[in-house]
Amino acid sequence: MSNLLLKTGNLTKDYTVGPQIVHALRNISVEIERGEFVAVMGPSGSGKSTFMNLLGCLDTPSTGLYILDGSDVSSLTRDELAETRNRKIGFVFQNFNLLPRTTALENVELTLRYASTSRRSRRNKAKTVLAEVGLSDRSHHLPSQLSGGEQQRVSIARALVNNPVLLLADEPTGALDTQTGVEIMSLFQSLNHEGITVVLVTHELEIARFSRRILRFRDGRLISDEAVKHPNAVKKMLSEISVEESKS
Repeated sequence: MSNLLLKTGNLTKDYTVGPQIVHALRNISVEIERGEFVAVMGPSGSGKSTFMNLLGCLDTPSTGLYILDGSDVSSLTRDELAETRNRKIGFVFQNFNLLPRTTALENVELTLRYASTSRRSRRNKAKTVLAEVGLSDRSHHLPSQLSGGEQQRVSIARALVNNPVLLLADEPTGALDTQTGVEIMSLFQSLNHEGITVVLVTHELEIARFSRRILRFRDGRLISDEAVKHPNAVKKMLSEISVEESKS
């Protein structure tokens, strides 16, 4: 089997706003292999969020090719895109998007209700992924009873429970303090080391440097594609944060 997970070829996305056409993405050609950890960066309006929406099958391109896990998804119907999202993609969002009156375990289980899975199987699988993100002892807590970092771990568990081929994270540390953000990025690194393919959008270079590769967008174009030579050392960063906090 090819190690190539996704490929875009001359991917474009245009929006009509009144009498004007906005070129959100212009001829983006990228290849990402299985097991990579890629960060997508760029200023507001650069096209990075549009690119993420296309990779996540939340939208369709105006022109161009998108191959995901060996299948051409660039011209699928809405129903086909929804099926692809449910089977192959896990999403992690900045604001967690957890159901407030539902426990951590039930939030994770919810994703499996769209699949033909028995209640017992759903419960066991949800417990397993919560354990993987370090929340075995918090599974019966409501989101309001969890810290921001714990809520983000629940959302990561929810994204993983269907065994997706691709994990997409949109500003996953944006609502967290610095130390908690570093801890979440450490979790993403650990998942990636286990073989999970991660693509995340961020505007913070320090966060992007946890990845192994950075794609930079500007004005709807891909302007650079660079390897990260030395991904951020988590223990060192946490130590530096602790020192700064002790000084204040």
